[in-house]
Amino acid sequence: MNVHEIVQLTALEAAPRLLGKIISRITEDGEIRCRIIETESYGGAEDKGSHAYGNRRTARTEMMFRQGGYAYIYLIYGMYHCLNVVTGEENDPQAVLIRAVEPLTPKDEQLMLKHRPAATRQLKNISNGPGKLCQALSIDKSCNGLHLLASGGTLRLEDTPEDIFYDIESGPRINIDYAQEYAAKPWRFYIKNHPYISAKNTTPLPYILERPPIL
Repeated sequence: MNVHEIVQLTALEAAPRLLGKIISRITEDGEIRCRIIETESYGGAEDKGSHAYGNRRTARTEMMFRQGGYAYIYLIYGMYHCLNVVTGEENDPQAVLIRAVEPLTPKDEQLMLKHRPAATRQLKNISNGPGKLCQALSIDKSCNGLHLLASGGTLRLEDTPEDIFYDIESGPRINIDYAQEYAAKPWRFYIKNHPYISAKNTTPLPYILERPPIL
């Protein structure tokens, strides 16, 4: 399934399907390309973990109500930005948090390190968390509302040259204890055993994506 199709799905359907897809970021130092390793689903007005729970429509959450394909960027702890892919239909607040990425090439790695030099000692720390990856890719609130499928855009979501199928695991989302019964939902998805996963999962569940038939 290509990225144009994925962003039309609900967040819960889109989150595991975005694994392995490519993020391209144009910075002052050049283009950085990386692979999505970990995601979280925040979907629908009923999700108590979502900023838009109960159809809460504010200046901050307005982007979640857009048609799928836009970037939703917000700030946490007053200092870290988080990148989300808006998905689904207009006026139905759905977004997928990108929790971890890995650089595609040594060149990409070096450009990311330029923005996160403290990660030099352990390279996975370049981008194994939502705040870290935004630092490494120079993503801030100026990227909020960018169309991720626009040709020539400075922040883009792209397909890989060929379909690659990964072993996927799921588990509860991180740091959403406030979400009551939704806190335990296994709506975090990641590529199994990947070194860039942001946090260990003590009770991993396998997640099987349907594969297209061989013609």
